[in-house]
Amino acid sequence: MTTLPSGFARARRWLRDHPLAFDATLAFCVLIAMICGSFADPGKGHGPTFGTRTPEVFSVLLMVLAASALVLRRRHPMAVLAVTGGLTATEYIFMDPPAPVVMSTVIALYTVASRTDRPTTWRVGLLTMGVLTVAAMVFGSTPWYNQENLGVFAWTGMASAAGDAVRSRRAFVDAIRERAERAERTREEEARRRVAEERLRIARDLHDVVAHHIALVNVQAGVAAHVMDKRPDQAKEALAHVRDASRSALNELRVTVGLLRQSGDPEAPTEPAPGLAVLDELVTTFRNAGLPVEVAGADRGPKLPAAVDLAAYRVIQEALTNVRKHAGAGARAEVSVVRVGVTAEITVLDNGRGSAARRPRTESGGGDPADGSGTGTPDGGGHGLLGMRERVTALGGALTAGPRYGGGFRVHAILPIEARTGEPEPPGPAAVTGERR
Repeated sequence: MTTLPSGFARARRWLRDHPLAFDATLAFCVLIAMICGSFADPGKGHGPTFGTRTPEVFSVLLMVLAASALVLRRRHPMAVLAVTGGLTATEYIFMDPPAPVVMSTVIALYTVASRTDRPTTWRVGLLTMGVLTVAAMVFGSTPWYNQENLGVFAWTGMASAAGDAVRSRRAFVDAIRERAERAERTREEEARRRVAEERLRIARDLHDVVAHHIALVNVQAGVAAHVMDKRPDQAKEALAHVRDASRSALNELRVTVGLLRQSGDPEAPTEPAPGLAVLDELVTTFRNAGLPVEVAGADRGPKLPAAVDLAAYRVIQEALTNVRKHAGAGARAEVSVVRVGVTAEITVLDNGRGSAARRPRTESGGGDPADGSGTGTPDGGGHGLLGMRERVTALGGALTAGPRYGGGFRVHAILPIEARTGEPEPPGPAAVTGERR
């Protein structure tokens, strides 16, 4: 039962891949139909009779020429229609009763209608119908209202209508396919864009966590190594801070990497993302690392939206990390978070060495300038300020950072309380002033 349908399917695919062979087969079938029809006599009684007449040699020649022209109907549709229409008119003029050469014209007219536009179909179809119908009525021996003459008008008209319907359906299917392909491309581009945004966000979070906690671990480990022999109690305290900082880093890394888990992976930690609610704990870690930090103003109003709250926390964390790494010995920092209308303003100030001395610092470069181990280069291109700016601008805010008059550095971020979602603007030199750290 499955062999016959599969055979038809293979034959259909082969004919579709070889259109000239299909047209040759169609032309042969039309020729057989015309020859068989030429043996029928319309008659004057109760309908046509078969086998009462034999086609003339001239009619057979016209039928062969008309069928042969159909082989080229796809390549030259107008020319084939003109040839078949001329041969049909010739048959009507010189032969009585005429052979059904009009069958080839019907096929040619259908081809023209299916491969051109509607106005052309109307013009060519009406012209063909008019010429052939008039030729059949005028030059035939039967009355002009004979059903065979009216049949010429009907068959050519139906050929035009069928070809136009097929052309419209093809155009409709092509339009649907094009819209589907365009929608698929759009979905893929949107998915790639969202993946890139998510990767950028996760990279910013990982940078903030690693830069902050590793800097504290580095400082406390250096202190422990320095006082291990002479002041073991202080060394133990420093190592305790190292343990706390490393534990916090691991916890935050676990939360961040948990976003990358697959659906079948173990359940990710459910700790909330850090925010201004734990600002005191953040400041305490820096104080334990030897950086005096003063909270000049802390927002005590309603809780900020989650995205804004996290961005504010990360800006303060990154800015204080920069102060600890680059401001030098004896530096102090001041943090303030205030609401101004519908925005939240975050400011981090320090009184570290002036910009000339702080130029070599890099955001991700070597050791601490406080102990002389800095390895930054004058053209160092750290990513801390860049990451802060991308995080702030992604929420519709603005970030400025640069040296303060008289020494020190200032980081100032303005975040809208109602954070917007959208594409972060590409980083540019005009948005972040001062040096890159």
